[in-house]
Amino acid sequence: MDETTRAGWGLRAWAVLVAVLLVAPLLVVIPISFAAKPSFKFPPDGYSVSWYADLFTDHRWTSAIGTSLLVGLLVTVISTVLGTAAALGIHRHGGRAATVVTGILVAPMIVPGIVSAVAIYSVYLRWSLTGNLQGFLLAHTVLAMPFVVITVLSSLRSTDPVLERAAAILGAGPWRTFVRVTLPGIARGIGSGALFAFVTSFDEVVAASFLQSPAIRTLPIEMFVSVTNEVDPTIAAVSTVILALTTVVALLPLLTRNRKPKGGSH
Repeated sequence: MDETTRAGWGLRAWAVLVAVLLVAPLLVVIPISFAAKPSFKFPPDGYSVSWYADLFTDHRWTSAIGTSLLVGLLVTVISTVLGTAAALGIHRHGGRAATVVTGILVAPMIVPGIVSAVAIYSVYLRWSLTGNLQGFLLAHTVLAMPFVVITVLSSLRSTDPVLERAAAILGAGPWRTFVRVTLPGIARGIGSGALFAFVTSFDEVVAASFLQSPAIRTLPIEMFVSVTNEVDPTIAAVSTVILALTTVVALLPLLTRNRKPKGGSH
């Protein structure tokens, strides 16, 4: 066995070790979600599905899930439209002004979350936007839009500008050129940005902890309250459901990409 082969096996072993260390704590949550007693003991003394029944029947959890989905979907639409428009403007104009605007738009990704949350909370108190849906939408849009801007800008930089000029020469107007030429070229970037925006909104907990109220509370806040105030394995059931859904979303593109069309050559 030569040195290259040994290095390859060593790299594979290291990758497996890292994967185990990262995934193992997540897999522990699954057996706990089926515990028969209200305990986080691992392995459980018995097994039951009562915590999943609580998850889908308890008003606290169903309301939190519905709020997170509603906020996440609305934020995805708003941030995708605004982020795509901003990316197009930055790409078209360029120059120092575009660099400054880009820095401002992506600043929420760089500034620590607690700093952004305190700033948002102090401003929203004056605008009466705490404890309502509008406040959540604005705050989450600010935090999610940078991901759309970055992914769409990356797609725009990889597209061929000659195609847009050719469409204009052939008589297509700006809107038709955008719909028929530009949009298909950056569709993947827009889709990736929308996915990142939804995940960012759905998973956001710092700013939400400042803006939440008894009337509106997202799922991450409900999970945080549950794990700090009571011993309730329902949070493990929630985590298991989220883990299963994210795994399906992550694997679905790979499965569809590797699927071969039926039929053969004649």
